[in-house]
Amino acid sequence: MPGFDETFADRPVMAILRGMPREETVALATRAWDLGITAVEVPVQTPDAMPSLRAAVEAGAERGRLVGAGTVITTEQVTAVAQAGAAFTVAPGLDPAVAAASLARGLPHLPGVATPTEIQQALRHGLEWVKAFPASALGTAWFAAMRGPFPGLKIVATGGMDARNAAEYLDAGARVVAVGSALTDPVQVDLLAELAQRR
Repeated sequence: MPGFDETFADRPVMAILRGMPREETVALATRAWDLGITAVEVPVQTPDAMPSLRAAVEAGAERGRLVGAGTVITTEQVTAVAQAGAAFTVAPGLDPAVAAASLARGLPHLPGVATPTEIQQALRHGLEWVKAFPASALGTAWFAAMRGPFPGLKIVATGGMDARNAAEYLDAGARVVAVGSALTDPVQVDLLAELAQRR
């Protein structure tokens, strides 16, 4: 599987499609791809989300797009999403066992972090990309501050992100912003299209 450098490939927006039925998940994933958003995450915090993940994976395969699984917090979930065809895993926190299980299956893993200690642990486990969560609670100053001790760190801002505030977090040091409900807001869709083209 490609690593996150290839998955994001200078596209600074990721779509998160949480808690939706199969048809709506595929429709919004397609909208994201049409806007130029290449990375799509389908959270699987409950078993009934697995059909939506599988449907998005199938739709992505037809478009040459990769779909990852989010809210992966157990090694059992790693196994399930790998079998469903997920291209990467995302977690709200940093769990070395989950990260190791994902990497062992060839799936890049994006752990959630909120402190310098968690960032150091992620780097120690070979995880060069991390998810700052919840980004809106951490604030843009956090991203700017983390650039000092961790200049090579690649951060995805997740939690409270939309098309209106995404640019602030990208300017502060985030490499990617993850948005969800913005895809269903007609006002924000045009902004998302502009953000997706930002380098």
